[in-house]
This record gives sequence, C-alpha cells and structure tokens, in this order.
Amino acid sequence: MTNTTKTIQELNLSDGFLFAKVMDDKEICRKVLGKILGIPIQKVSIPDGQRTADIPHGSQGIQRYAYSSDDKDTVYNVKVECLNQHKAMLPQMARYYEESMDSGIISAGLDYGKLKKSYVIFICSFDPFMEGRHIYTFENRCREYPSLSLGDEATKIFLNTKGTVNDVDQEMLDFLTYMENTADAFAAQAASPLVREIHKRVTEIKQNKDMADEYADFAMSLCKSIMK
Repeated sequence: MTNTTKTIQELNLSDGFLFAKVMDDKEICRKVLGKILGIPIQKVSIPDGQRTADIPHGSQGIQRYAYSSDDKDTVYNVKVECLNQHKAMLPQMARYYEESMDSGIISAGLDYGKLKKSYVIFICSFDPFMEGRHIYTFENRCREYPSLSLGDEATKIFLNTKGTVNDVDQEMLDFLTYMENTADAFAAQAASPLVREIHKRVTEIKQNKDMADEYADFAMSLCKSIMK
C-alpha cells in the first residue's frame, strides 16, 4: 500500500512505489527472487513495459514482473500486498496474475508447450492464512494422491512479515522485517548482506530528486484513482 500522506523519505519497502523501484534493479531483483525460492537464478530481465507503475481503479498496489533468462525461461510476478481486506481475495488475485502471465506468452489455441514455468509471489504485511508461517508455497496436487503433482509448473508463494513459526533462516527474517522497517538503524545492524545492498539502493532512490517528483505524481494519480 502506498500511503499518499507519506513523503518519499517516509516510505518503507512495503510501500508499492519504493518496492517497484528497488526491484527495477536487476541484480537486486535476481537476489531477492533467489532468496525467496531458495534456488540460484543466473540472470533476470525486466521488460520495459513493466517499469511503469500499474494503478488499476481502486487498487493501491504495484505489481512487478521479472523474467529470468535461465535455460527454463521462468517467469515471475512479485507483488507487495498490505491491504488486510484483500486477504480473502488473495487466492483469486494469484490466479488472475498467473493467467495474465500465461496469456501474455501465448494466445488461445496456440502451442501450450510454450508456456513457461511460473511463480506468483505475494509479500504480505499480514498473515494470509493465519498459521503463523513466514512462507506458504502452493502447487497443484491430486486430492486423492497428494504425492502426485499435476506438473503444470505453476507455483504460488505467499510471504508473511508477521510470521512467528521458525520456518525461514535469519537472512529471510531480516528481509521480511526490513520490508516494514526500512530504516538506517535497522539496515546497519542487520546481519544480511542482501538487506544492506537493498538499503543502499533505497537510499539512492530517496535522495534522487527525479524520483521524489515521480513519487509525488504517482501519489496524486493514485489518490485520484481511489476517489473515483
């Protein structure tokens, strides 16, 4: 959520505008995705068309697509979600983003074999499933035989900054805490090199006058969208 009463200096990484700008850095995007998935990602590219903030009517989110150029040509969608009232709609939202990615790759009736392995990732500032976990990963499996995977290569991941279960390592904990506490003091004491690298980019963005002007325009557009 981007709070229009904030200045750019007051934004946390959980604010959509700042998150999107940070994730436009390909190296940071690559490392964040690799950390979330727990796998090495060689390279990430972000299409120019995805660099523009998406502000649908009634929404306060920005989504970011990042396409890896590894041998499997995996596609990712990463989104910050801070609106607790969207909790009940998250599964449907994940389905929508997955279908949007797929339809951008092939048209109806074309070769379905061209569909890419996909990940839809939500970083939530609330617990979407109330189980205390920091991370929830969903794949399509057979109800009668849970060990049988559908094999459609579509995965949905929900991260929770409010998790309490011991299910992630310290670097992930630092990253999730930093999402809502994007401050110099926290970054300085964080053990995570990833958090320090992200904070360096955050500082550059916040000190950039052009970015401040862009954020002011974004906040105004968002406010007008919400008021419609």
